[in-house]
Amino acid sequence: MFEIVKRKEMADGAIILNEVSAPGIARKAQPGQFVIMRADETGERIPLTMADFDPVKGTITVIYSVAGRSTALFRDLAEGDSYQNVVGPLGQPTHLENVGTAVCIGGGTGIAVLFPMARKLKELGSKVICIIGARTRDLLILENEMRMVSDELLVCTDDGSYGRQGLVTELLDELMETEKIGMVIAIGPVPMMKGICSITRALAIKTLVSLNPIMIDGTGMCGSCRVVVDGAVRFACVDGPEFDGHKVDFDQLISRLRTYRQEEQRSIEAHGIQIHKCRLQDASLRDHGLKKASTCTT
Repeated sequence: MFEIVKRKEMADGAIILNEVSAPGIARKAQPGQFVIMRADETGERIPLTMADFDPVKGTITVIYSVAGRSTALFRDLAEGDSYQNVVGPLGQPTHLENVGTAVCIGGGTGIAVLFPMARKLKELGSKVICIIGARTRDLLILENEMRMVSDELLVCTDDGSYGRQGLVTELLDELMETEKIGMVIAIGPVPMMKGICSITRALAIKTLVSLNPIMIDGTGMCGSCRVVVDGAVRFACVDGPEFDGHKVDFDQLISRLRTYRQEEQRSIEAHGIQIHKCRLQDASLRDHGLKKASTCTT
C-alpha cells in the first residue's frame, strides 16, 4: 500500500496534489517519467506523470484533475489513506542538457509535468524562461514553484485577472523576437502543443511535447497508447511520453482521445460524479480547434 503523506487542493479545488510514500520509485524517478496508480480494486489504472520526487523522503508527487470515476476515487482519498497500487517509474526520462536558452510552456495540469524538467534544465546551466497560465487567476497552479526554477516567469490569463491577458502562443511569438532559443518544451492541451509546434517549426527550434494518449498496461503490450511520430507508430508508454513535437501527428492523437468520450460521459452521469466546470470547459476547448484551446487554461 502507498500512503498519502500530503494532500492539497489547488486551483479552487479543481486540481488535487498528492504526495505519496513510494521509496522504490522515488529513488529511480527522473523528469518526464510517470506512474500508474489505482485507488482500490474497483478503480481503473490511471497514468500520471510525476510532478516531483524526493529520494531522501521516499515520496513522489502527482497532481491531477477529476475527469471521471477513477480520479473521483482518488479525490476521496485523504492524508493517511493509501493507494492500492503504484507502479513505476515508467516511460523514458526526458533527455535534457544545457541548451543555452530554454522556453518551458505549461497549460493545465501540464504545468505540474513541466516543473521537474524546468528545474533540471536550470541545474544543467540553461537560461530558463517559463510561460504558464490559466483561464483565471484562481485556476493557476505552481506559480511559486515555477518562479523558483526560472530565470524569467511569464504568466497569462484568459480574462486578464492576473499577469498578461492573452495566449501562450502570443508570448512565445514575442520571445522569439528577442531571444535566441535553443529548445522549447510544451506541455498541456493537445491543440496548445500543436499550435506551439507550428510556430517553432518555421525556425527549426527543437520542441518537445508530452503526449497523453489512452493507456492501459503501461508496458507497450496493449497498443492503446499508440501515436504516430514521423510517420511511424510509437507507444507513448515505452517510447515516450515525450516526443519531437515537429514529428507528431496531432490530428490522429486528437481523434484517438475522443474514442471513448460518450462512454466516459455516461460513466460520469451514472455515478453522479461532480467535475469542476473548468474541466468540462477544457474538454470542450480540446474539441474545438486551435484558437480557443491555445489559451492559457488550467
